Amino acid sequence: MDERFNKWLLTPVLTLLFVVIMYQYVSPSCTSSCTNFGEQPRVGEARPPAAPSPARRAQAPPDEWERRPQLPPPPRGPLEGPQGVAAPEDEDEDPGDPGEEEEEEEEEPDPEAPENGSLPRFVPRFNFTLKDLTRFVDFNIKGRDVIVFLHIQKTGGTTFGRHLVKNIRLEQPCSCKAGQKKCTCHRPGKKETWLFSRFSTGWSCGLHADWTELTNCVPAIMEKKDCPRNHSHTRNFYYITMLRDPVSRYLSEWKHVQRGATWKTSLHMCDGRSPTPDELPTCYPGDDWSGVSLREFMDCSYNLANNRQVRMLADLSLVGCYNLTFMNESERNTILLQSAKNNLKNMAFFGLTEFQRKTQFLFERTFNLKFISPFTQFNITRASNVDINEGARQHIEELNFLDMQLYEYAKDLFQQRYHHTKQLEHQRDRQKRREERRLQREHRAHRWPKEDGATEGTVTEDYNSQVVRW
Repeated sequence: MDERFNKWLLTPVLTLLFVVIMYQYVSPSCTSSCTNFGEQPRVGEARPPAAPSPARRAQAPPDEWERRPQLPPPPRGPLEGPQGVAAPEDEDEDPGDPGEEEEEEEEEPDPEAPENGSLPRFVPRFNFTLKDLTRFVDFNIKGRDVIVFLHIQKTGGTTFGRHLVKNIRLEQPCSCKAGQKKCTCHRPGKKETWLFSRFSTGWSCGLHADWTELTNCVPAIMEKKDCPRNHSHTRNFYYITMLRDPVSRYLSEWKHVQRGATWKTSLHMCDGRSPTPDELPTCYPGDDWSGVSLREFMDCSYNLANNRQVRMLADLSLVGCYNLTFMNESERNTILLQSAKNNLKNMAFFGLTEFQRKTQFLFERTFNLKFISPFTQFNITRASNVDINEGARQHIEELNFLDMQLYEYAKDLFQQRYHHTKQLEHQRDRQKRREERRLQREHRAHRWPKEDGATEGTVTEDYNSQVVRW
C-alpha cells in the first residue's frame, strides 16, 4: 500500500520539477523577478530597480547599460521656442499652404515647440497685472470701430496684412480684385471701412507710418471717409502690430535695402512736421543703397534700421521727435524704450513673427473673429540664409540694444497672454462640461420616478382585476 502511494506521489512531483526547470530556460529574463518574488519592500523603502531585459540593453548604447537617468515626462501644453519663422521677406509672396487646425476640446502640442520636449516650461520674467494679460475686445464691425494695423518693416506684416483682408471669416468679406493691391473692407450693409491697413486704405498716413504718425492721422482720415450722419456716434480705434526677433529683422532689412528698397517717401511726421535733412540725413548719396555690404549697413550711425521697432512704437514727441539735441542720448533712450513698452502693452493686440499659430490664436480670441485657414510657420527665410560670425551678430545686437530689450519684454508678455487665455478656455470648458453633466443627472432623476410610478400603477391594476375575477 505504501509503495503504491509513493508511486502516485512521485509522478506529480517530477512533473512540477520539470515545469519549473523548463520555465527557467524559456524565460531567462525572469530570473531577478523570480528570485525576489514575494519580497515586497517595507514602508519607507524604495523598490529596487529591475534589471534591463536583453532587448532593452540591445537598444541602448553600451555606455548607458549601467545607468540610464529617468527623464521627467514632457510638460503638457505649449512650450516656448519656435521651429522657424514666417517668411516676411517677400513683400509680394503669398503666405503658403495652411496646416492643421487646433483642437478646441483638448490642448494640442504646440506645433512650434520641439517634438522631444527637451525645453523647460515657460517661466515668466516680468510681472503683469490681470488687466495686462486679459485681452478681449468687443469689436463692433457693424458700428464705427476700426482696427488700425501698424506695419513695421520686415516683421511679417505683409503676410499678416493679407490674412486680415483675405483670410477672416466675415458676414461681408473684403472684396479683393485680381491685379489690385488694395481690397475693399466694408461693414455689413455699409460703405464704410472697418480696417485701416496697407491692403485696405493704402498708406493714407504715409509709407510705414509709425505710432506717432498713426495716432495723430488716423482719426482725421477716418472722419473724412465716414458719413456725416455717423459723427455723433463714438468710435474706437484698436491698434495692432507685429514684432520680430531684432537680429533677424535687421538682417532682413539689410537684404531688402541691398535689393534697392529705400522707403525714402516715408513722411516721419512728428509734432506737425517732417524732420529736416540735418535731423535725419541719408546713409547713401544716390537714389538707393543697392549692393550695400553688411559692414557698410552697420557703419551708418543714423541708419533707421537701428532700433526701428522701438522708434516706431514710441511716442516721439516725448523726446523732441528727430532732434537729437533735445536731450542727452541716455535719457532719450530710456524714454523711448519705456514709451514703446507702454504703447505695446496697451495695444489691443500684437503678434510675434516667430510664433504664427499662437499669433492666430490670440488674435481670434481678442477680437472674436475666426480665420479661414491656419497660419503657416516657415523655417527658411532670407535672414536665416545669411551666414554671419558671432562678432557680427554681437555688433547687430549692440546696434539694436533697445529693440533687444523690447523684444524680450514683448515675448514674455505674449507668452503670458497665451497661457492665460488657454487657462481661461480650459476653465470655461470644464465648467460647461460640469453644467451639462448636472443637467443630464437632473433629467434622469425626473424621468426615473415617473417610470417607476407607471410600473407600480400597472401592477396594482392587474392585481385588482385578478382579485375581482377570483
